[in-house]
Amino acid sequence: MAIYVGNQRGLEERGVEPLSNPIDSTVVYVVINQVIEGYIVIEDEVKEQSQSTIASLKKRFNIKTIMLSGDKKNVADRIGQFLHLDEVRSELLPDQKVDAFEAIKSSTSESVAYVGDGMNDAAVLAMSDVGIAMGQFGNDLAIESADIILMNDDPSKIITAIDLSKRTVSIVRETIIVVMAVKIVIMILGIFSLASMWLAVFADVGVSLLAVLNAMRIMK
Repeated sequence: MAIYVGNQRGLEERGVEPLSNPIDSTVVYVVINQVIEGYIVIEDEVKEQSQSTIASLKKRFNIKTIMLSGDKKNVADRIGQFLHLDEVRSELLPDQKVDAFEAIKSSTSESVAYVGDGMNDAAVLAMSDVGIAMGQFGNDLAIESADIILMNDDPSKIITAIDLSKRTVSIVRETIIVVMAVKIVIMILGIFSLASMWLAVFADVGVSLLAVLNAMRIMK
């Protein structure tokens, strides 16, 4: 007994005629001995925050949004239109998704981020400059391949992560400048024998404490 479970393309490759009635969703067929015994209709639910998050990212950073999907063209196009995406590429197998991403990445000098939660997204997440995975319901392989994990699967947290990273970099730069400035000043004073022992202690322990206190601003 031969059993096949897969999409319409797989049916055609095996010489099985798919159902005549069109279904406006992704369909997984169950075939036993070249006869379709049933099918499973799969349709992803668009997260509530996705549309507003994409709109905000476009407004703030003027980014181009592209969806790489394994779904049927009509399903992917409908989602792309709802989310106001710039481009939609559908019906992609895992290796085709990798090829498509490589083409996108090679066509621009800008950094390319990728958001995904499925097993088929793992390779692309690893290839991207910034891979973002969903931690609550995402696939384990995708989570391991990502650079950033959204623990509550809320797409709006992408904006929070960007803001937090910018604030972190800013505070780190401030800390480096202050620490280096203090140490250089005290070193110059030491050269001219104007620095006391307590000033040297401050340059070591005191500046380290200031650096820690300044870094704690990130927690706000």
